[in-house]
Amino acid sequence: MKFRPSLRVIGGIGAVLLALSVARLASLSNQVPALLPVPNSIARQPGTFVLRPKSRILADNQSLATAQYLAERLRRSTGFDLPIRTETVIPAEGDIVLETKGLDRGASGEAYTLTVSPQSVVVRASQFPGLFYGAQSLLQTFSPAVFAADPVKKASWSIPCVKIEDAPRFPWRGFMLDVSRHFFAKEEIKRVLDLMALHKLNTFHWHLTDDQGWRIEIEKYPKLVEVGAWRKSIGFALDPNTSKAYAPDGRYGGYYSQADVRDIVAYAQTRNITIVPEIEMPGHASAALLAFPEFACPQTGPPESRRAPDVYCAGNEETFAFLEAVLTEICELFPGKYIHIGGDEVSKRSWRQCPRCQARITREGLKDETGLQNYFERRIAQFLQSKDRRPIGWSEIGEGNLPSDVVIMDWLGGAANAARQGHDVVRCPNTYCYFDYYQSQVRSAEPPASGAYLPLEQVYSFEPLPAGLNGPAQAHILGPQANLWTEYIPSMKQAEYMSFPRLCALAEVAWSSPERRHWRDFSQRLEAHLKRLSQLGVNYRKPELQGR
Repeated sequence: MKFRPSLRVIGGIGAVLLALSVARLASLSNQVPALLPVPNSIARQPGTFVLRPKSRILADNQSLATAQYLAERLRRSTGFDLPIRTETVIPAEGDIVLETKGLDRGASGEAYTLTVSPQSVVVRASQFPGLFYGAQSLLQTFSPAVFAADPVKKASWSIPCVKIEDAPRFPWRGFMLDVSRHFFAKEEIKRVLDLMALHKLNTFHWHLTDDQGWRIEIEKYPKLVEVGAWRKSIGFALDPNTSKAYAPDGRYGGYYSQADVRDIVAYAQTRNITIVPEIEMPGHASAALLAFPEFACPQTGPPESRRAPDVYCAGNEETFAFLEAVLTEICELFPGKYIHIGGDEVSKRSWRQCPRCQARITREGLKDETGLQNYFERRIAQFLQSKDRRPIGWSEIGEGNLPSDVVIMDWLGGAANAARQGHDVVRCPNTYCYFDYYQSQVRSAEPPASGAYLPLEQVYSFEPLPAGLNGPAQAHILGPQANLWTEYIPSMKQAEYMSFPRLCALAEVAWSSPERRHWRDFSQRLEAHLKRLSQLGVNYRKPELQGR
């Protein structure tokens, strides 16, 4: 006999289902937008705001650049041609207001507040960076369709009313792209900058020279790009068709003209991104020494036993004249205060056999070749300081006696000790921040990568402040940085696959306070954020969001 529920039971079930449905809708309506990185404070307010074709952007003079950026971004997806008004106007329904008036100019330039009411949106900050980041958060409150490249028909441009108060935890929030192993075109670099800006990253470390290629035009030494920017093949056992960086004569490589660099630097400034160029020295210099072998140590022995030189001769005065001329042009191209001089993985074999280098060790009273490297880096650092620039080097440069003004980029450890000695430190330990590492332990399912394994959750677990570092020394930790070495990454499509969503995790580590970061919450917000990346056409790797 089949069970037939009574109408009373049916009615009771219906009432329960209706109540659950109403509760769920109420819960959804009270949810805050899934912003990434998570703000310091975000509170849901009653009501919704609707962007309309007649909406305007009201801006003071300090806000004009952000207003232009926001108007263009919204025009692409909504089709609304939002006018920008800089004169004093009373906000009407549907307007977006950007303002710096009445705010303390001494406050953090990257802090902002975002208030969304049914009537209008107001972004307030003391300076351009904060306004720009407020605009980024505003864009994320819309549906992912706001990031579409073309107008989306029949889309709803309503957003929940919220109040956000936000500021970054660290002043340095970086991403490094190695363009020496494989060349990426100017427009691809701009795309990287756009994706950095979306995630509130503010420092682009541009690894421009290494053994495999010299990528920047130096007018005094044109052979650096005529010779050093090219090699015979793609290398690294890669399929030649995975890259398009070929000259008409078949050589592999490429370089940025000084006009290209100025264009990219100016573009980065509109995204509140400082570019830190890296010119590797004294090692990883094969491309430069291929063009100018006179700056290498003289080789002895039979020709068949000789290797291509990869270290500058530290005993040759002309080496320093060459590098100072190069760095002079670099300083003219890059207005930021930081210049990266490398310093990692320096082979000292040629120095041990070089009469000039050995004479330098004796003349300067140095202990050995390690002391010679310290002499080399200290001399270059002093030159950059004379140009009102701050030198940065990899972990290895901290082994010697350097001016405290030199910044250590810590990939090997030792950050706490460097900070206690008075050095500012950027943290990028390879165990958390090297995005050329595999994203799965099933390597056959992944494209070629470096040997280690770095899953998304491990990136998110990174704490930039070293354990046991207390007091004033903590202020010397500038912030974290992700590094993408490209030996096995010959295309921007693959660079995106290796970077995202791991760069989303690093961005939140860099911006958000520790008490606001929780893996489960991040995983849920990341699901919504991946839809934004899809609209932007990002070739991200679909993550395994365990522990949700």
